Amino acid sequence: MTHTTVTRTTTTTTPTPTPSGLRSLYLIRVTFSLIWAALVFATSASLVSTDKPTAIAAVLLIIYPLWDVIATLLERRMTGTGSPNRVSTINMALGLATTAGMIIAVFSTIGRALLVFGVWALLSGAIQLAVAIRRRRTVGGQWPMVISGGQSVLAGATVAATSASATSGLSTVAGYAAFGAFWFLVSVIALSVRGRRAVGLGA
Repeated sequence: MTHTTVTRTTTTTTPTPTPSGLRSLYLIRVTFSLIWAALVFATSASLVSTDKPTAIAAVLLIIYPLWDVIATLLERRMTGTGSPNRVSTINMALGLATTAGMIIAVFSTIGRALLVFGVWALLSGAIQLAVAIRRRRTVGGQWPMVISGGQSVLAGATVAATSASATSGLSTVAGYAAFGAFWFLVSVIALSVRGRRAVGLGA
């Protein structure tokens, strides 16, 4: 008796994020970043590289990269994927590593914390830039994220390079968060405009 084995080939495609899902996520990120920056300005803006972080500053510094991990998980849910992909996995691993590094750094000085923050901003900005470029053809409205990712790379490199400077402080990273919120808001507007145009063309 001859046994015939039939092999079924399954092709797995990564679902494309929906503009409405990205808009919702970006609005959440705008809100978080603005609140975080306001808290830093209100409680810790005077701290410079040679100072030791206060308890409030330490918590804020640890929360920021951890939030990026949470935002990546939210993106998976909002875009209806739920399944991991290489870029988001790398981004989450980077965020978790940065959170761990920040937990160690806040027991030292603000300068050490700025160094960790700067390296993370540089790397996460590069990831954001790559993702935005890849999504331009499928989702559109990504040019603000391209600019934001590029600025994050430059800002991160600057923060890391000047982290030991006596004039460097937490006001720098608060400004970084505020600019990030601005570009996420611009992205919400760009995606909304694109969505309306698509509806108009389909009408």
